[in-house]
Amino acid sequence: MYSLEDYDYNLPDKLIAQEPARERDESRLMCVKRSTGEFGDYCFFDLPSLLREGDLLVVNDAKVVPARLYGQKETGGQVEILVLEHPARPPKIGQDIRWCLMKASKRPKTGSSILFPDGLIGIVKGLGEDGRVQLRFEGKHSLDYVLKKRGCLPMPPYIKRVSNDGRSVTDRERYQTIFSRFSGAVAAPTAGLHFTHDLLKSLQSQGVDIVTITLLVGHDTFRPVRVKDIREHRLGKEPYFVGHDSASSIERVKKDGGRVIAVGTTVVRTLETIFNRKGEIVADSGITDLLIYPGFNFRIVDALITNFHLPRSSLLLLVAALAGLDLTMKAYRWAVESGYRFYSYGDAMLIT
Repeated sequence: MYSLEDYDYNLPDKLIAQEPARERDESRLMCVKRSTGEFGDYCFFDLPSLLREGDLLVVNDAKVVPARLYGQKETGGQVEILVLEHPARPPKIGQDIRWCLMKASKRPKTGSSILFPDGLIGIVKGLGEDGRVQLRFEGKHSLDYVLKKRGCLPMPPYIKRVSNDGRSVTDRERYQTIFSRFSGAVAAPTAGLHFTHDLLKSLQSQGVDIVTITLLVGHDTFRPVRVKDIREHRLGKEPYFVGHDSASSIERVKKDGGRVIAVGTTVVRTLETIFNRKGEIVADSGITDLLIYPGFNFRIVDALITNFHLPRSSLLLLVAALAGLDLTMKAYRWAVESGYRFYSYGDAMLIT
């Protein structure tokens, strides 16, 4: 179960969702019961019928930053950057230095300048691995101002968009969850994309509570696992925050024997990180790089709502840790055969 080969499966390109469902909660939902190994096919709006009074849904309220920006070199060559760092307190103009991913015909030289809209200039301070470039931003307007005005949402690489693609307008709404509040993520916590306000009301009316936590999803969520032994993989560091009210609700449900249902792998990693460090769920903030794979001892999360993930990905390792490797791969084969839609704009799975 530690071999990366065990987490591979065949996925036809046609099943990679390029657009969201017509309505958020009209996506399909596969229910996987660990106790029996049974599968059930539903729509996401059926979720209230699959939960019970006393359950607690924990969602991630991170908001995706329009962090993709286009510019040009001094020589005129076109450049595309994805700003990877989004501090809570924006630096002063001229002191704003951040790591970015850059796409360009040639790698820039240290000290060279990149010209962006509204007079913003990025000066290359350092070069990193995998296309990372450290830029110092200066100009009349701050980087955050220009991103808010000109930036594009950083859609995942498997969602294809062309120049002036009309779907980009839809992306600005549908690639954010209805919970999104705290800006700083460069990818959406996609399990939350299926929820609507009407669905929340339906859940709450039957005694299912909902609380929020924050984990700012980083670009490394898309980084492939390249090691043969999955235990050697390393995740990027991502900041998280859990407030007093959410922590108290989670602790109360655990003591009362209810189920804590994580909406997304980011929630799982946040809650299990805090328990590993504190021995209980308390209000906390920090950085996590927790890699979860089969053999992990879950102490807080009882069930999971998640999308269908890439083969050989760290997200798939986490799902297999909760559901078991054999059941997970059986469920994924069933999903492919049944025509479920995969990845960020795809369908969902409820593991109980």
